[in-house]
Amino acid sequence: QVQLVESGGGLVQPGGSLRLSCAASRIFFSIYAMGWYRQAPGKERELVAQITSGGSTKYADSVKGRFTISRDNVKNAVYLQMNSLKPEDTAVYYCNANRAGGGIVFGDYWGQGTQVTVSS
Repeated sequence: QVQLVESGGGLVQPGGSLRLSCAASRIFFSIYAMGWYRQAPGKERELVAQITSGGSTKYADSVKGRFTISRDNVKNAVYLQMNSLKPEDTAVYYCNANRAGGGIVFGDYWGQGTQVTVSS
């Protein structure tokens, strides 16, 4: 069974930094697009950043220039470096692995989430 395990969340002051990690197992990691999503209380889950199997990245407008997504296909891991954090970044952050093509979803997996709280 595919497992995605997030780590690195916590409490940080505004303007601070955190680095989230997601370790994947039992998955052909390198062919999956990997993403970070977040869900704040009372809000829908939203895409924060995504990196394709080829290394292309995209970001939500709200995090551009502050967050960086990267992947390590040897370690089967994806990372989210978050800088200049704001209170509105407070949410549960989820790791996602997705493989789809031609309108078919071949795999879509989620981690359990890690809490990020930005507060003074």
